[in-house]
Amino acid sequence: MVVNRSAPPGPVVPCLVYADVREAIVWLCDVFGFEQHHRWERDGVVEGAQVLVGEGSVFLRRQRGGEVPPTPGAPRSHSVMVDCTDADGHYERIKSKGGTVISEPATHPFGERQFSAEDFAGHHWTFSQSVADVAAEEWGGISEPIR
Repeated sequence: MVVNRSAPPGPVVPCLVYADVREAIVWLCDVFGFEQHHRWERDGVVEGAQVLVGEGSVFLRRQRGGEVPPTPGAPRSHSVMVDCTDADGHYERIKSKGGTVISEPATHPFGERQFSAEDFAGHHWTFSQSVADVAAEEWGGISEPIR
């Protein structure tokens, strides 16, 4: 098996579009605490990047053609969920850096403590900390496959 250090870790890697990838890298690393793994540039413009998020990563890509990045405060069609070890501490970090919090930290019946935030470009992020091991059936979930 070949291991490629340029490939993102994790079986599913979101790819988000930003008008300015350089700004996205700086903001996400400063406010959310992510870490740049690598980036690629063309003629001095950052075309894309990979940022590390715990054990996973996210690709950032420059807007192309008719693509439209989200707008802050606009309705969303998606959210990127990020596992964290200290939801309350991460929430405080984001608030102290001027980030936009969508929902305050709350502990849910499915065993996760979560809060949501919006980045400077309008992407929606949910930060989630496991706080209990709860079977899906205990909170109304169904574990059996759909037939």
